[in-house]
Amino acid sequence: MNVAAGTFGALETAGPALVWIIVVGFVFVECAVILGLFLPGDSMLITAGIVLAGHSSGAAHVWALSIGAMVAAICGNQVGYVIGHRTGHKILARKNGRYLNYENLHRVNLLLEKHGFWAVLVARWIPWVRTLCPMVAGAARMNHTKYTIASTIGAVAWAPVLLLLGYYAGSFLQRVPWLMPAVVGAMVLLVVGGTVVGIWHYRQEMARPPEEVEVEDVHDYPGR
Repeated sequence: MNVAAGTFGALETAGPALVWIIVVGFVFVECAVILGLFLPGDSMLITAGIVLAGHSSGAAHVWALSIGAMVAAICGNQVGYVIGHRTGHKILARKNGRYLNYENLHRVNLLLEKHGFWAVLVARWIPWVRTLCPMVAGAARMNHTKYTIASTIGAVAWAPVLLLLGYYAGSFLQRVPWLMPAVVGAMVLLVVGGTVVGIWHYRQEMARPPEEVEVEDVHDYPGR
């Protein structure tokens, strides 16, 4: 209990600015580059909302941060698309990789070919697809306007929902004085631990032998 309380106190002292830096940075990286495959983005957003519920200015910050996280997700998706587009039709995967492998890239490619707009929209809620989708869409020459609209709608529905879910859950926990520090401490440890393990897995993944995966064009069929 003392450890949890101490963690919560440190977060209160650091203030919402620290939460802003962590959230915007995490969201951008998760949507833009391969490292994002290994980061606990969903847990981080919920935890950030819970932490902000413990601040006197939390209500204003959580709504503003929802917009900031949404913009970071949109920008990250565009960076991921550009990275994929510049690779041509080939993405460098890893042989027997955990996430960055032929099978996963092929699955995302098929999803985009079959469902187009809707695949990009739904991808936002599937962690590993969320990171691979922008790069595959770029490499597959998916219609950029359609991709941008779908990824923007997805960003609007993803980051604010999880942040606000955490915030209102935190507001409820505030009614039980001893419970809030315990939950915050546990969630922060989960995110920090998940990040450390994720970076370790990322280093292991990138140490595997490279493998070029050819991505097929995504055709722009009407209605999807």
